[in-house]
Amino acid sequence: MDFPQSAAVDALTVPLYRLAHGRTGDKGNRSNISVIAWHPALWDVLVEQVTEDAIARRFALRRPSGVRRYVLPQLHAMNFVIDDVLDGGVNDSLNLDSHGKALSYLLLDLPVRVPAALAQHLAGPP
Repeated sequence: MDFPQSAAVDALTVPLYRLAHGRTGDKGNRSNISVIAWHPALWDVLVEQVTEDAIARRFALRRPSGVRRYVLPQLHAMNFVIDDVLDGGVNDSLNLDSHGKALSYLLLDLPVRVPAALAQHLAGPP
């Protein structure tokens, strides 16, 4: 997100879980992770920073073959479909988390820049 010069000084960097919560599902070797804003005022920040590219970089060590984002503005939510990220899927993987339930935690730790004026809408301690 590009902030005006004065706003950049008044911005916070916080983990995504302060702005949103998530749910994870899977089908085969594909994971889908929903990101749902805690407050509508945080929606624009989420849309601008939680992008397909940001998610692909976040999951780079798991070597996804593709990331698609589906934006649901009326729900202040988005869903990411991440291909080939579950080590073959539930039946093929030796991974302890073959369903990928913990992947939402990896995503929710993504650093996000938030204008200080929106700090009142963040979840958790200040």
